[in-house]
Amino acid sequence: MAKPAKPAEVVEADAAPVKKSKKKLFILVGFVVLLLAGGGAAAWFFTQGSPESKEAHNEPAKPPIFLPLETFTVNLQNGEQYLQTDITLQVAEQADVDAIKLQMPRVRSRLLTLLSSQNAENLASAESKKKLMKDIQAQVNQPFDAKGKPQHVTDVLFTTFVIQ
Repeated sequence: MAKPAKPAEVVEADAAPVKKSKKKLFILVGFVVLLLAGGGAAAWFFTQGSPESKEAHNEPAKPPIFLPLETFTVNLQNGEQYLQTDITLQVAEQADVDAIKLQMPRVRSRLLTLLSSQNAENLASAESKKKLMKDIQAQVNQPFDAKGKPQHVTDVLFTTFVIQ
C-alpha cells in the first residue's frame, strides 16, 4: 500500500531550516562599533582643549633668566696654553638661579675640571664649542646632593672665549 501524501505545510516543517546569513549582522555590529569609536575619539579630542591650556597659550612668554658666572681661566691639557672664558647660564626659573648661587663652589669646581680637560686643537671648531656648551649644561644640571633635584639650565652661552 502506498502511504498517503503529506500536506505541503508538514513537508516544509520536516525539512532542515534554511540558515540565514549572519553577514548582515556582522556588518551592522561593525558599523555600530565604528560609530562608537569615532564618537569616543571626538569626545577625547574636544575635551583635551581645556580652558587652562588655552590661557597658558595666551600668556606672554616669560623673559629668559640669565646667570653670568665669573671668568674661568684654566690651563688646557697640553699645559702650554690656557683658556679664558666667560659663561652665562640661561635657566628656567628663579629657583634654579638661587640653587646654583647657593652651590656656586661646586658649580665652579665641576666646570674647572671639565674646562681643564679640554685640548686647544679640539676647541677650534664650532662643533666642539657646541659640544662643550652641552657638557657644561649637563654638569650644572646634575643634582648637587644625592637626593637633590636637578637644575633646569636651558642654555649655555660663551660671552668670551679666548685660547692663548
